[in-house]
Amino acid sequence: MRHEIFDPLLERTDLRPRPLPDLSVVIAAKDEAGAIAGLIREIDTALAGERFEIIIVDDGSGDATAEIVRDIGRAHPHVVLFGHRVSCGQSAAIRTGVQAALGPLIVTLDGDGQNDPADIPALLARYRDAAGSVPARMIAGQRARRNDSLVKRLSSRIANRVRAGLLGDGIADTGCGLKLFEREAFLRLPYFDHMHRFLPALMQREGYRVLTHMVNHRARRTGRSKYGTWGRLRVGIVDLAGVYWLRSRFTRPEIVE
Repeated sequence: MRHEIFDPLLERTDLRPRPLPDLSVVIAAKDEAGAIAGLIREIDTALAGERFEIIIVDDGSGDATAEIVRDIGRAHPHVVLFGHRVSCGQSAAIRTGVQAALGPLIVTLDGDGQNDPADIPALLARYRDAAGSVPARMIAGQRARRNDSLVKRLSSRIANRVRAGLLGDGIADTGCGLKLFEREAFLRLPYFDHMHRFLPALMQREGYRVLTHMVNHRARRTGRSKYGTWGRLRVGIVDLAGVYWLRSRFTRPEIVE
């Protein structure tokens, strides 16, 4: 049986002659018509002076998210749209965007506007400062003060402590959507649904260095959360067990010649 491999780079229609970006901002968006245009404007402001592109992956939205991004992209060619026919989840959307990215560095943030694009330059500076003999492959944002409901904050705090205790990744807030990492490093990771919640641990599994940086977190101004507390808890337990198994079954060979 012949299996078709989806390669977003082969599907890009915006590859006009122009300098390649140094950075690709990847945003997974579902039903974020009220936030996406403002978020793109904020990214443009934050990254003025950088060579970058913005890739929006519309994950089966039922609103006008795709139409809004498509209209912006007609006037601003650095804004690129990909669309999933049906919703496949945040991890799948991030993977589509990273596969399509032209920049060697990736920044991810949530499409709801709660991550602050003004923090991206600080993550870039932290990455560039760490380019020594043991360079960092990921800078993970850590929310200084979460603007979410009490139930969401408490459930996330418990989940982070359990995860950190089992995986020992040293990350206090792995759920922060604002992250910077090398595209090549991400594409080496094993892919599975909900993997975006375990990116620091998966990077460390490959022997990559992960640093953290405190970032802002804003209240949601439009739309609603796509995650239910109990549903996320149920799949989170299964995913955590899977990542624990992946780490325990990995042997990194020492190349001597």
